[in-house]
Amino acid sequence: MKKGLPVRTPLRTAAVLALAAATALLTGCAASAEGAAPTPATAIRVGYFDNVTHAPALVGIHDGLLQKALGKTELQTKQFNAGPAEIEALSAGAIDAAYIGPSPAINSYLKSGGQSLRIVSGVATGGAALVVKGDITSAGELKGTTIASPQLGNTQDVALRYWLTKQGLHTSLSGGGDVTIAPTDNAQALTLFQAGKIDGAWVPEPWVSRFVIDGNAKVLVDEASLWPAKRFPTTVLAVSTAFLKAHPQTVQALVQGNADAVAALRDPAKAAADINAQLKADTGKTLATDVIARALDHVSFDTDPDAAAFPTLVQHAAAVGLATKGSLKGLFDLTALNAVRKTAGQAAVSSGGLG
Repeated sequence: MKKGLPVRTPLRTAAVLALAAATALLTGCAASAEGAAPTPATAIRVGYFDNVTHAPALVGIHDGLLQKALGKTELQTKQFNAGPAEIEALSAGAIDAAYIGPSPAINSYLKSGGQSLRIVSGVATGGAALVVKGDITSAGELKGTTIASPQLGNTQDVALRYWLTKQGLHTSLSGGGDVTIAPTDNAQALTLFQAGKIDGAWVPEPWVSRFVIDGNAKVLVDEASLWPAKRFPTTVLAVSTAFLKAHPQTVQALVQGNADAVAALRDPAKAAADINAQLKADTGKTLATDVIARALDHVSFDTDPDAAAFPTLVQHAAAVGLATKGSLKGLFDLTALNAVRKTAGQAAVSSGGLG
């Protein structure tokens, strides 16, 4: 049995984040002076997770597809465990772009009054589920249990809380209720599950497959079953608004690199090898063959961000007390994406009225 993949500690402290923001000008990542013509950035700092749902980032880095598209702009990368911590870094100027789940992106956008970021491309759909102990067969049997989510307010945390609410089960943002939700690092959650300390988790791939194969868990709810056409956004590519305004050429290059990585994932065998190679570089560990094969079978990769689903995601967050009031108008800027898609002979994608 493989141990959980270690996760890099995100840049959390205010001092580090402030320093990163202050030094952004020196790396060419800050907004250009007011009135100056946009220019390519000297460097772009991109955040991502070591998850299969972030496979375009993993493959794009390993195969050099992101750097190739960026040309002379240096690609710098940072790993995170969950969206809220990554959004902290993006908002503080410690990174310029993020592979991230929809919920933290939405929350940041609304809290900033539409100023913090723009979603510029889709990345992945599907690949999240509620996994539980084998003797739990229904929602009613979850009463009195403890279920993990990656982090309070992240995409899977919101999905779990909303689903439990729809089953008539009360939860609390501070813990307790009919079901105790314990925001926990994914690797630690698997360890706790194997030790019998928690009863399940709502997690993204490859952790669903890790729980099933390494932890003998079973899938109680595949999140895809809760959405029309069994399709829901899991990961998008967002950039800070300031960076987009200062360096639209660099953003388009990043979007191109992401599209190239999505295309490269069409070969499952090569995708598995490349994902594992980057995981090895990042964490020192790889996923078992059966784990990565199962994970890839449950995730789809697409540059369409499924913008039409975002109002529903806001409704879900509001229902569990995790929403900020405001308008999503302007959340998406798909100009670069649709230019890339046009060049590739693909149809334009819609912002769902949120562009």
